[in-house]
Amino acid sequence: MNYMNQSATSSGGQSSKNHDDGVGPVKSGKTLLRLIGVSFGLLCILQAALNVSLRLVHSHTNGKTSPVEGSCKNLTEDIDNLKTALLHINHQEWVYFQCSYYYISNIKKSWQDSRDDCLKRGADLVIINSKGEHDFTRKLFGFRWIGLSDTDGNGSWTWVDGTPLSQSYWHLGEPNNFEGKIEECVELKFQHEENSWNDQVCGDENFWICEKKVAL
Repeated sequence: MNYMNQSATSSGGQSSKNHDDGVGPVKSGKTLLRLIGVSFGLLCILQAALNVSLRLVHSHTNGKTSPVEGSCKNLTEDIDNLKTALLHINHQEWVYFQCSYYYISNIKKSWQDSRDDCLKRGADLVIINSKGEHDFTRKLFGFRWIGLSDTDGNGSWTWVDGTPLSQSYWHLGEPNNFEGKIEECVELKFQHEENSWNDQVCGDENFWICEKKVAL
């Protein structure tokens, strides 16, 4: 699969621990982080071009593997290996998937406090842009805040970047303001079901997922 866990380690070989506020120590300087971001961006562009090339080659060879296609696949594997190496350099607890990387909390906070934590990390609560990303987050994590809310209370669900909700994965009967509660924030809840979203009281505490896009 196109993702991997990264655990923060100190020079002495011991795992670094999160502070009580959930914000981990910064292991690399700004220059190194910019270099990592640029490297990831270039890798994502190259991998996208390779994927298009593979589809074109595949269509012209009637499903048979050509020498060109085999070479592209080998190069794709090399790119994935390089991504792994770059994330090891970063020394942070992130999970990589499709040109974004994700921080997975190990403590619980309200929706807004969770978002504040993400912003401190240079990220934001996860925005789910595709079915692939939805399946990735629900299967691997489950029961966590995502970056979707209706804090205006007008029924207009909006992502944290201001874009309105277009593709949704509400569980049956959701959203519903269960038992008359004001539920204006969204969590991944039903991990083993495709329609896994549940509206929840924003002040309730939950785990969360931060997403940081690769910067070009």
